[in-house]
Amino acid sequence: MSAPQSYPLLDPIRLPADLRQLQESQLPQLAQELRQFLIQSVSTRGGHFAAGLGTVELTVALHYVYDTPYDRLVWDVGHQAYPHKVLTGRREQLHTIKQAGGLAPFPSRTESEYDTFGVGHSSTSISAALGMAVAAGREGSDRRVVAVIGDGAMTAGMAFEALNHAGSLPADLLVILNDNDMSISENVGALSNYFTAALSGRLYATLREGGKKVLRQMPTVWELARRSEEHLKGMVLPGTLFEELGFNYIGPLDGHDVRALVGTLRNVRKLHGPQFLHVVTRKGKGYAPAEADPIKWHGPGPFDPASGTIFKEAARGPSYSQIFGQWLCDMAELDPHLIGITPAMREGSGMVEYSKRFPERYFDVAIAEQHAVTFAAGLATEGFKPVVAIYSSFLQRAYDQLIHDVALQNLPVVFAIDRAGLVGSDGATHQGSYDLSFMRCIPNMVIMAPADENECRQMLYTATTVQGPAAVRYPRGTGPGVPLEKDMHALPIGKGEIRREGRSGLALLAFGPMLQNALTIGEQLDATVVNMRFVKPIDEALILDIVRRHSAIVTIEENAVQGGAGSAVAEVLAAEGVTLPLMQIGIPDRFIEHGSRETCLAAAGLDAASLEAGVERWWSLQTRGAIRSVGRG
Repeated sequence: MSAPQSYPLLDPIRLPADLRQLQESQLPQLAQELRQFLIQSVSTRGGHFAAGLGTVELTVALHYVYDTPYDRLVWDVGHQAYPHKVLTGRREQLHTIKQAGGLAPFPSRTESEYDTFGVGHSSTSISAALGMAVAAGREGSDRRVVAVIGDGAMTAGMAFEALNHAGSLPADLLVILNDNDMSISENVGALSNYFTAALSGRLYATLREGGKKVLRQMPTVWELARRSEEHLKGMVLPGTLFEELGFNYIGPLDGHDVRALVGTLRNVRKLHGPQFLHVVTRKGKGYAPAEADPIKWHGPGPFDPASGTIFKEAARGPSYSQIFGQWLCDMAELDPHLIGITPAMREGSGMVEYSKRFPERYFDVAIAEQHAVTFAAGLATEGFKPVVAIYSSFLQRAYDQLIHDVALQNLPVVFAIDRAGLVGSDGATHQGSYDLSFMRCIPNMVIMAPADENECRQMLYTATTVQGPAAVRYPRGTGPGVPLEKDMHALPIGKGEIRREGRSGLALLAFGPMLQNALTIGEQLDATVVNMRFVKPIDEALILDIVRRHSAIVTIEENAVQGGAGSAVAEVLAAEGVTLPLMQIGIPDRFIEHGSRETCLAAAGLDAASLEAGVERWWSLQTRGAIRSVGRG
């Protein structure tokens, strides 16, 4: 057994105020200790890893220079915020991160006053930070506001919308671009640091602004000077774009030189107006396996820090993401017009093999969900068959495009919606709780929910045969183990199937993977069990047939109860004037926090035990009520 790690500088730090008591010369050692602590801590339970290792020095420098939490620090997405959590009073709880009752996977306002804005989805930091900076200005406060955004998150349109707005305001806002898509050598780093020191100094800022005031009185000379400045910066620094947006660009700076970061941030903190600091970091910094493969080490499970071996759970069959990836490859072989699209989730959506085998028909559009959907719509207008692979919680970000650019024009775009339902450890920001509700109200949509792996494969194929938009929503993880049929066939649109005939008078209408639990309950209560398959169009004829032969109905889905599949059943009954007892089971009207998928299902009352107890109790009440009614007669 290895000896316990020693952290002489890190151990006494409970809050950033303690950090600010250190000498600047001690900060490199503190960064080293913090990095080692992260490696040891995350190795025991798993979690977001490579991104946090890349921001150790930046986090130390920010909390050293800025008076947090009075000064506001906003992290984008939050994958990189583990060092921030450690330095802000949560070091002893870090091993609980992403577990039920433990630390949140991302910054959360309910968890710490140092988490100034709740995040989880990409590219929100600049907008939120600008709001805080404007608020500080309105209050006459000297508070400073900093947004830290990665180069990946900078690809989203929302980030540029915020930059465009911020550059037109006098707000004191610092945007830090954490550029971790490259490494930098010592020479380049030294040159970058030289420019950074110059451009962040008070002298440069004073001369620059004073010169502009004078030259603006002479328009011809001012325009020549402006163009000359842009030309010079364009030759030696990549900052012209941000200068055009109204920011004072500073950088690039070696993001692993903590003392250079401190010096630069001290200078920047004194400047007024929108500032843009470009730092270059390396994902996985300080841990060789993560540096070599930051994608693999983005969010590993438990691992051996010495050998770099990630401990894998015993395989339980292919995941739904893998089922989709295999189907996509098979379908691409049959149809040369098929196009695969992902908004920066190639690995998570199971598209790695497809991207290698069909690179000319694979498009990763970066973190740009809105663009992904309208790009697919454009392809569809020209006779191609686009398949958008997207997480349920990410499709929320492209809702207008789904309605306006796809459904309104009735374009044949296939939406392969991964992580539908409760996803587990990524928590409330990533739970796929709402897609049935927000899609079901859109005209022209066909919505399918497979109960198992083979049904998922066949539904994906069915979606390609629909002459309009079609969505197949499937959960995270593995299915019940149903073998795949190699041949693909289209299911009849809008038709469910009875999987068990019961004699008790109770019918269970199950949508998607909830079918397995419904079958178990059906055996215990001798209930009829229906695999509904389609949420839209819903099988009205089957529902009315069930109504004629049963005295009560229970709908079960892994989606919000409000407006979900059960609501569709209720609408059918209401339209026909049917008033028999109806129980709708789904995700309750609250946000389900992080934990394992199993604990999240239990929190929502959708685990097997809760479902069984809930249905049995409700059915018992219905039967007792019927008996009392007969007795009164």
